[in-house]
Amino acid sequence: MSTKTLKKSVTFAEAIAIVIGMIIGSGIFLKPGIVFNNAGSVGMGLLAWVVGGVISLASALTIAEIGAAIPKTGGLYIYLEELYGDVWGFLLGWVQTVISYPASGAALAIAFTSFATFFIPMNSFQQKLVAAGILLFVITMNIIATKFGGVIQTVSTVGKLIPVAAIIIFGLINGEVHDITFTQSAVTTGMGFGAAILGTLWAYDGWIGVTNMAGELKNPKKDLPRSIILGVSSVMLIYVIFNIALSKVLPLGEIVTSQSPVSDAAIMLFGNKGGTFIIAGMMVSVFGALNGYLMTGARVPFAMAERKQLPFHKVLGKAHPKFKTPGNALIFEGVLAVLYILSGSFNTLTDLLVFVLWIFFVMGVIGIFILRKKVPAEQRPYKVPLYPITPLVGIFGGGYILVSTIMSSPVNSIIGIGIALLGLPVFYYLKKSQTN
Repeated sequence: MSTKTLKKSVTFAEAIAIVIGMIIGSGIFLKPGIVFNNAGSVGMGLLAWVVGGVISLASALTIAEIGAAIPKTGGLYIYLEELYGDVWGFLLGWVQTVISYPASGAALAIAFTSFATFFIPMNSFQQKLVAAGILLFVITMNIIATKFGGVIQTVSTVGKLIPVAAIIIFGLINGEVHDITFTQSAVTTGMGFGAAILGTLWAYDGWIGVTNMAGELKNPKKDLPRSIILGVSSVMLIYVIFNIALSKVLPLGEIVTSQSPVSDAAIMLFGNKGGTFIIAGMMVSVFGALNGYLMTGARVPFAMAERKQLPFHKVLGKAHPKFKTPGNALIFEGVLAVLYILSGSFNTLTDLLVFVLWIFFVMGVIGIFILRKKVPAEQRPYKVPLYPITPLVGIFGGGYILVSTIMSSPVNSIIGIGIALLGLPVFYYLKKSQTN
């Protein structure tokens, strides 16, 4: 069964919605205080958002050229396999399939349910049951039709931007705080500008998910790079303007000490109902990110199963006969996500994998130099601008993440690598069984 059996139903607008929807999850609501505290001032905090956006955009521009030249379902997993060899692609696919995507989906489902307790009180067990129910609903919609997943993504992306737009517009117009300075403030106790950039990079994460669905885009060679570029650029602009508006509503001291500065800003702008408005917007935002992670994440085990690189590959690599979607792979990812929800260990798992995932991301950006040697120019419909400067910005930015993580969390870094390397016995076992 080939990825060609997947219906080419994802439009350009839906692809942009996937990029924006996966990036803008909860980070825009939870990261401002951390970024401003580490940066030391509002001015330096805003600069950190810009620098983090530039690093993400440089990586996105670079990966977009690789994706346009290799428009296959599976994304970075496929790129690494074709540029570096089977084992590297497999290790990334292994990490994404077994832990990264399902654990991220579990975390987002739990986040959605925890926000819902603002409206409906629930104990811990009830929250887990509701989270599992929400997750299974999204899985079902994506099995019935990729189109439904795309529609959910488009609607939720528009919905999540409503509260963001409201704070931007009313904050810029009615905000009376003028605290945008670059002078170190006494109210901050953060770790410095580097840590501030690191915080923004986590908030920008998620853009690469649309590459997993390249084989289902109606016009992948044009729509893939355009959706990544426009999506990441739009998010960078939104983040910077949003934080400017936030800094006009709340002084720096309140931003860095508040548990939810965005909700506080909403209450100041719109009254007591503002908190309810923002919580609802956060739920829409997280729901859209959940849909994006599940929809794109299932394409990785599907692509791996096609290549007989997973146990039970005959089942996982089979498209639904009626709906032409990777139904079994979606169910598999959903089952793992539900297990992570019930275990409550998904946050630990995702923290451990941040380091090892960035190893693969940096390898992907470096891969542009290999691609240009292997693939003729006429077979590369999109070319990264300002080559080689743009890829180098992504490489050095990603390298900074790796070095910072090793220095701050050496144990977690080693454990993360260990989890990834557990895939090696599986890889060689399957490879040996196929040759016998």
